Amino acid sequence: MSLERSEVESIAHLARLALDEADIPRYATELSSILGLVEQMNSVDTHGVAPMAHPQDVHQRLRPDAVTETDRREQFQRIAPQVENGLYLVPKVIE
Repeated sequence: MSLERSEVESIAHLARLALDEADIPRYATELSSILGLVEQMNSVDTHGVAPMAHPQDVHQRLRPDAVTETDRREQFQRIAPQVENGLYLVPKVIE
């Protein structure tokens, strides 16, 4: 796919980009090259290929989903300036 000058200008307008007139042919060539690569990738038969979350075969280290902290809610609510029905009361900051 090859982009015309007018298409590059239209894309730049939609993206709110100011292009130098002298650079438009270079952008047309580079964008056409990118679109060509996308066309090439779309033509690859990926039937039967499992989607991947990462290009390398790595696994995220996970920790067990277990509570490690003690429940100190009562302790924190005792030292809070104002508490009502288990909720912290704070001054209104937005009218």
